[in-house]
Amino acid sequence: MSLRVLYLHQHYSSPSGSTATRSHAFAQALATRGHAVTIACGRYDGATTGLGGPFRRGCRAGRVGGVEIMEFDIPCANAMGLRARTTAFLRYAAAATRLALTRRFDVVVASSTPLTVAVPALAARALRGTPFIFEIRDPWPELPRALGGVPGPALAAMEHLANAACRRAAAVVALTDGMAETALARGTDPARVHVVPNGCDLGLFGPHVAGWRPEQAGPTECLALYAGAHGRANGLSTLLDAAAMLRARGETRLRLLLVGEGAEKPALIARAQAERLINVTFLDPMPRPALGALHAGCQVALHLLADVPAFAEWTAPNKLMDGLAAGRPVVTNQPGRAARLVQDGPSGIAVPPGDAPALADALQCLAGNPAQRTAMGIAGRRQAVTRWDRRLLAEQFCAVVEAAASRPSSRPSPAGGGADPIRIESSGWAKMLARTTPEGFNAQGNRSRAPSDPSDSAVARAATHPPSEDTAVRRPGRVRAGAA
Repeated sequence: MSLRVLYLHQHYSSPSGSTATRSHAFAQALATRGHAVTIACGRYDGATTGLGGPFRRGCRAGRVGGVEIMEFDIPCANAMGLRARTTAFLRYAAAATRLALTRRFDVVVASSTPLTVAVPALAARALRGTPFIFEIRDPWPELPRALGGVPGPALAAMEHLANAACRRAAAVVALTDGMAETALARGTDPARVHVVPNGCDLGLFGPHVAGWRPEQAGPTECLALYAGAHGRANGLSTLLDAAAMLRARGETRLRLLLVGEGAEKPALIARAQAERLINVTFLDPMPRPALGALHAGCQVALHLLADVPAFAEWTAPNKLMDGLAAGRPVVTNQPGRAARLVQDGPSGIAVPPGDAPALADALQCLAGNPAQRTAMGIAGRRQAVTRWDRRLLAEQFCAVVEAAASRPSSRPSPAGGGADPIRIESSGWAKMLARTTPEGFNAQGNRSRAPSDPSDSAVARAATHPPSEDTAVRRPGRVRAGAA
């Protein structure tokens, strides 16, 4: 049976962009199985949807590769401040809620982050009886709380929203076992929790790809590549510490490449210049195919994060999978899942987080041992092919979506009373959404003076504030599908 699938991912990108493409691959897999897929996204920095032409009334739409894309004119970037990003999250939630309630869909996929992507999914379930899948790519509010800097009221509002999303979803898809545990702790039925990890794009990355090296790289230099966000969570100051140590040791065989963008990048560049770290090169973000070529031209892949214990089991960075797919040894500074993965090959070296001397030692070891690099790279590629092929993981994801859509779902009564009543009260999210829709922004995310629908604010409040429920008790039940 063909399903009408609404796929909500604010940060969606096609492979032409420089950001993650998991949603693209999974949406295309759903379309290949005969389902009608509509992706609703915003304008994320580095993302490319494949659509051209101007935005009209705050939106542009079209078909790309058999999938309908609806791109809202709502910019968002990691380099933006907390207030600006929060506004972008709420604008997208408002626009996507209107879409979910004005068109008929059989199932909704809500891919978080941001967590506010759950708002339209909850609204569609409450008011139209549409089942939804909640995908946890990063657990919120757990990770923001661990990083710090987020106001307490915002964290409390996230708790309400995360509880509602996990408990009301027809299925929860988590990228790691650790993320799945957060859903179980919120009261999700264990039978509805599935682990579908990040996978490897074996087409864009691998030994068949022609290599490319930047002009700054010497012909015999060993290139160690970090490709990803340059933010507080990535802890790249430790990599510069390691670069300084390698320079002090007289190590000339190695060059560190940092590719990407983020709030910390200007400070990192300024530091590298001030300290004359000539063994460090910064590059702008690049499309995924170009990144595959750069991996082929490098000798080592880097997977780095800040020294935050919560990252050990609650993150699933693409850069780790890209390195394995490219057949390059991976140096990671994360314990837990990442360390287990590279040690399993062995396909790399795991060092303690925040330990610059250990990082420098690992890089120097690989720079001086081409045979070890080759052996680890072969083991990594083998892991990528046998365990992390994204095409196989996409099939698992599609099966979860199809099963969730087939479950009986409560439909609202004709009189407007729902079988799933949700208390309409003010809450942190409700108040913020009420200020952005409909009086603040219209359905397309543009500023508007006149309300577009007097029920929109009530919908936002209903979707974001769950009824009083007992404190969730962590259940020891099983986690299904594709364990990481």
